[in-house]
Amino acid sequence: MSQGTYMANPEKITRKCYVIDAADKTLGKIATKAASILRGKHKAIYTPHVDTGDQVIIINAEKVRVTGKKYKDKEYQYYTGFHGGRRVVRFEELIATRPAKVLQLAITRMIPSGALGNKIKTKLWIYVGDKHPHQAQKPIALEI
Repeated sequence: MSQGTYMANPEKITRKCYVIDAADKTLGKIATKAASILRGKHKAIYTPHVDTGDQVIIINAEKVRVTGKKYKDKEYQYYTGFHGGRRVVRFEELIATRPAKVLQLAITRMIPSGALGNKIKTKLWIYVGDKHPHQAQKPIALEI
């Protein structure tokens, strides 16, 4: 009996939709679980160069929490492209103004960059509040 390496075929992959409630959950635990599902690492047919992942919906993004002194000390930096254009935004400012951005940055930075990573990132939806417009996908509640 010969054994071979299994390669996932993109046409034969069945996709599911998961919903994660971020209320009173730790930012890192949500991000690692969501990134793993988006990449498809929870499936037995995982293939690194094929998009085998599922869709992820995250609700209650404004209620996510961090441990320790990260609420005051954690910083996000970006560059405008001009000389001296480094900008720093603290976690407490970002969670107050754009709470979905905090989860988006944490999750998308765990996914590899490139064409496949860009395709994987389109299957992530993050919402402030407990309502989302994806009822037609029949999302499965995922407990973390």
